[in-house]
Amino acid sequence: MQLLRKLAFPISLLYGGIVFLRNRFYDWKLFKSHTFDTPIICIGNLSVGGTGKTPMIEWLIRYFQDSCKVAVLSRGYRRKTKGFIWATSKSTPLEIGDEPCQIVQKYPNIVLAVDGNRRRGIQKIISEKTPDLILLDDAFQHRRVKPHLSILLTAYGN
Repeated sequence: MQLLRKLAFPISLLYGGIVFLRNRFYDWKLFKSHTFDTPIICIGNLSVGGTGKTPMIEWLIRYFQDSCKVAVLSRGYRRKTKGFIWATSKSTPLEIGDEPCQIVQKYPNIVLAVDGNRRRGIQKIISEKTPDLILLDDAFQHRRVKPHLSILLTAYGN
């Protein structure tokens, strides 16, 4: 384990430097963040997996679905497709990812789409479905879109 840590250390410094520069470029306005008139709530985390992002998305859907038209945009992690896809109750995990598939099965009346390009996905959802609220799944580190509110989750005990 010690050897692995020593080997990974230079890689972590490189990765950290790249992330630092990327964030500085957004802070300095060299990279542009896009805002939308439609309210956007971003659900994210600082650690890898297991922090309850999907249950939080589902809770927010239940909370808002009776008072407004909710849309969810996910990256579609582990899907075998590319680009923008509308999710339906007939969509498979290979098409849209396992978590979006779970959500659309539980809540078939909401708008749900997957797209790795969050900005394009939001634009398409707004232009075609006109939601009152968009929930962005796993997008805390995504800076091309500026949400109206971010909910940051952490693993229990951290």
